[in-house]
Amino acid sequence: MTERRAILSGSTFEEQIGYARAVVDGDWVHVSGTTGFDYGTMTISDDVVEQAEQCLRNIEFALAEAECTFADVVRVRYLLPDREDFEPCWPVLRRYFGGVRPAATMLVCGLADPRMKIEIEVDARRGSGTAVTVAS
Repeated sequence: MTERRAILSGSTFEEQIGYARAVVDGDWVHVSGTTGFDYGTMTISDDVVEQAEQCLRNIEFALAEAECTFADVVRVRYLLPDREDFEPCWPVLRRYFGGVRPAATMLVCGLADPRMKIEIEVDARRGSGTAVTVAS
């Protein structure tokens, strides 16, 4: 039988809305849309780049709980209310994903709280993290 378990971060949103930060289903790890809140203090920066950094720290925690790393990420989705905020985040995103090269999508949409400037979700497959060959 395939293992399925929920990973919680302690975010009050998880309890209020009824979801998990991540779900492990066999070798697959699905990390929910993750914002730039510091879940320990439930505070969020006004700066989109700082929010992107915090999103990725939150995602890193969930991946580690699932026995994964960013190297195992195969799909990433970026959600932003303002398309102009995406490019300033590129250096941060490249630092985490540049060597991994997951499939990626960026969507412009409203987020649940007006303080949120970016939300990131990822899918990973445990044990898949290897060097990426870029086809030309």
